[in-house]
Amino acid sequence: MNLVDSSGWLEYFSDGANADFFSPAIEDTKNLLVSAVNLFEVFRRILEQRDENAAFQAVALMQQAQVVDVDASVALEAARINGELKLTVAASIVIATARAYKATLWTQDADFKKLADVKYIKK
Repeated sequence: MNLVDSSGWLEYFSDGANADFFSPAIEDTKNLLVSAVNLFEVFRRILEQRDENAAFQAVALMQQAQVVDVDASVALEAARINGELKLTVAASIVIATARAYKATLWTQDADFKKLADVKYIKK
């Protein structure tokens, strides 16, 4: 399984320099998880930069994969990770979600680059 963080989705949607790096994970929707936190972050960013219609189109594409909510076990693990790694709350939830589902996290967020089960590319 794969989970692409918000920076990867935004890179893909903007056809940025690293879009091709994220394409294999994003386009394999049968093996793709999407954290509800990523829906929030991507919708918010595209809404700020473009408009509501573009934001809804982006999250509609994201929802073709399996969307996973933040349940109690993920929340508690995210809190532990947050204390240990000093990540943001959102980043802690995303990595906790990936770990809970034994998914590889795809990212260009340097906070994750040294963690196990992460595919990282420099932005």
